[in-house]
Amino acid sequence: MVRPLIAALVALAAVVVPAAARAAGGEKKKSGGGSYLPVQSLLGATIRPGGRRGVLSVDLGLDVPDAALRARAEQSTPRLRAAYLQVVQSYAAGLAQGAVPNPDYIAQTLQRQTDAILGKPGARVLLGSIIVN
Repeated sequence: MVRPLIAALVALAAVVVPAAARAAGGEKKKSGGGSYLPVQSLLGATIRPGGRRGVLSVDLGLDVPDAALRARAEQSTPRLRAAYLQVVQSYAAGLAQGAVPNPDYIAQTLQRQTDAILGKPGARVLLGSIIVN
């Protein structure tokens, strides 16, 4: 008798709590302000010191102050991400064993891809972190 009651309460909580959280919190605010577009982390395979396999992780976002260009960037997010992944994966594959990644080169290459895909400059690539794990 107690188990069915507990199961019913758990099921009710699973339905009510997320709905209450959505109603109370509204839309989640993205970090970085209104002109910032976050980009999901980019990963590429590399070789770490000692010959072990590693992963190069690049976190970034775009600062797009122009509203029309920001709308274009939001619509082009899949194309941008695909281009960014190709850059990071190629760079990681060619990174010498134990070498430190060059953030200037990565930022310049990602910026060129951004300008080419959006059709004009105006969106700035902002690197968050570059980690070899």
